[in-house]
Amino acid sequence: MLQSIEGMTDQNGKLKIPGNINLPKSRRVIITILEEEPSDEAFNLALLSESALAKEWERPEEDKAWSHLAQLPSL
Repeated sequence: MLQSIEGMTDQNGKLKIPGNINLPKSRRVIITILEEEPSDEAFNLALLSESALAKEWERPEEDKAWSHLAQLPSL
């Protein structure tokens, strides 16, 4: 399962990720640097919608709809 985690950079450009993240060995990660300044409103909206979206994503219908992607070659 893909997982997204929001972080911030400090005044020195160092990446800060809230909390502890435990990752399995040998995982690839993608870090996307956004151009805009963070917005408290946007961050709060994302947090509020996360649980509602998670319920939708975990439905068997969603697994069936996206199952064709499992047949693509791994990058």
